[in-house]
Amino acid sequence: MACNSTPLLSPPKTTTVATVHHPHHHRLQPIFHTKPTLHRKLTTKLHVSSSPTNNPTTTPSPTQPPPQKPNQETVFFDGGAHYGDLVANLFLGFTLVWLPLTLAAVSRALYLRYRFTNLRVTVISGLTGEDRSDFSYSVIKDVQVVPRFIGEWGDIVITLKDGTKVDLRSVPKFREIAKYCLSIRDKSSQNLNQSRTPKAF
Repeated sequence: MACNSTPLLSPPKTTTVATVHHPHHHRLQPIFHTKPTLHRKLTTKLHVSSSPTNNPTTTPSPTQPPPQKPNQETVFFDGGAHYGDLVANLFLGFTLVWLPLTLAAVSRALYLRYRFTNLRVTVISGLTGEDRSDFSYSVIKDVQVVPRFIGEWGDIVITLKDGTKVDLRSVPKFREIAKYCLSIRDKSSQNLNQSRTPKAF
């Protein structure tokens, strides 16, 4: 006799019928082979990233440029004589009377250079610039200007405290440069007076 039974909540079973020989009678015995039930646990890994609420994120501030040093030298004007001085003297150089002035204008245009900074006044001359004179604004006593050719350029006459006069010929923007020299001279004299004043304790 063969019996086939399948449980409802178990994995399928395979039924094998074997024939057993008995000396007196024949009987069919079912042999059941079942597969073991495998129970697998499913684990889920949760990756949670959290940020602390007490430490807010801050954006880095842009890098600020380093402050300028008080003794750093800055150039206000650096150049030679005005080109109009050379052109005018070349035009008038056809006459023998004006020829020496024309040669002087050519020499100024080629070998003379003025430099005004916040620390000093520099006059450079010569073929290779080996002749150089420097003086600070603290030794300046007075600054005068002489306009040339309807005020397009002019001469600057700087008088030092020891009585020396420095004549700068055919300077471009001569009025602005003269005002700059006087303003720097006043600032340097004020700083010198403040440094000499004793502090009260």
